[in-house]
Amino acid sequence: MNLSPSSLPRRRLLSTSLGALAAAGLASFTRGASAQAAAPVAAPAAVRPLPTYVNWKDPASVIVHSSSTLETRRSAFGTSVITPAEQLYIRNNLPAPDASIVANRDAWEISLEGVKNPRKLTVGELKTMGLETVVAVLQCSGNGRGFFPTKPSGTPWTVGAAGCVVWSGVPVRAVVEALGGLDGALAFMTGTGGEKLPEGVDPKTIIVERSVPAAALADAMLAWEMNGAPIPLAHGGPLRLIVPGYTGVNNIKYVKRLAFTNTESDARIMSHGYRITPPGAQASPNQPSVLEMSVKSWINSPSGEGAARAAGMTQIQGVAFGGMHAVQKVEVSIDGGQSWRDARLVGPDMGKYAWRQFVLAVRLPAGSHTLVSRATDTMGNVQPQTRGENVSGYNNSSWVDHAVKVTVA
Repeated sequence: MNLSPSSLPRRRLLSTSLGALAAAGLASFTRGASAQAAAPVAAPAAVRPLPTYVNWKDPASVIVHSSSTLETRRSAFGTSVITPAEQLYIRNNLPAPDASIVANRDAWEISLEGVKNPRKLTVGELKTMGLETVVAVLQCSGNGRGFFPTKPSGTPWTVGAAGCVVWSGVPVRAVVEALGGLDGALAFMTGTGGEKLPEGVDPKTIIVERSVPAAALADAMLAWEMNGAPIPLAHGGPLRLIVPGYTGVNNIKYVKRLAFTNTESDARIMSHGYRITPPGAQASPNQPSVLEMSVKSWINSPSGEGAARAAGMTQIQGVAFGGMHAVQKVEVSIDGGQSWRDARLVGPDMGKYAWRQFVLAVRLPAGSHTLVSRATDTMGNVQPQTRGENVSGYNNSSWVDHAVKVTVA
């Protein structure tokens, strides 16, 4: 029987063995990626069953890459702004804590440091300090990795390691204010995840701990609710740090510590993981970190899957977001980018961090067509034509890579 996110069974989600850590994708930030021969992106060879801990997901809407990586199918995004929990992607760097932590969600504790009155607070106490709701795109740093011809190591995501989610919780700025403000002009906000770490391993080599510029606290949130329900354990409940506009790895699950510091975390996932490493180089702290998202869009329908479409009118639809800025416009091409037409933004505008739906009605004659979209944000930043090459396949916003090829009979 499938279980709802709010009724997860009391069980350990994944083994904490080193083997399970590897399966959870830990290798993505503990070793460099190796280049392979270029090859076209291939769909999974077979449909895999849902892992037990997320058996409440919709199996028809997701691609199961591994026990810790599930991708939303391009054709499953539908025509609504919000991505349902049952369809939202999964990417876990470590096995989740025991499910007992969501038995009494209000008892979960987080340590606040770098403020004038540092202390631990329970979720129950956080709920007395304020409440806001933000709609924000959650996107894995590697979304679009599957389009890199170098075939970087890691999950070969296409478009489905992303979703648009409603988060509710207390603004970080309200918590900081309640604790007397920052204890000085501190440069970074550092979140630490509460996953259980295996014994005999240096915690700094595997702990999920990320630093973002302290200015991010203006819109950051300590969230306990997702899409109107308690955050499922698989998505970071009972408490998750949400940093709107930043890639998923910076939105710390099971957050147990939030510290304002003068230096970045020295955890390996920060110092060497999620760095934009040039081809042929080794990851190092002096390379740019994967932080803010950039302007991006893609077409969800037609998805390019299945049989040929009938000639005639077609509604081309997709999603677009600006990362740190709102979307200003989206253009669509039906000839691979040789010519462009303005699409229409539809549906509610749910804030600058949410994505916007777009649609363009076109008549497609018989033949093969390459459909692409190109977004522009309110600062004038235009979605790039080509990807930024890097060892790990991060931050792919290329409109060429995200094209959809359709056949019309």
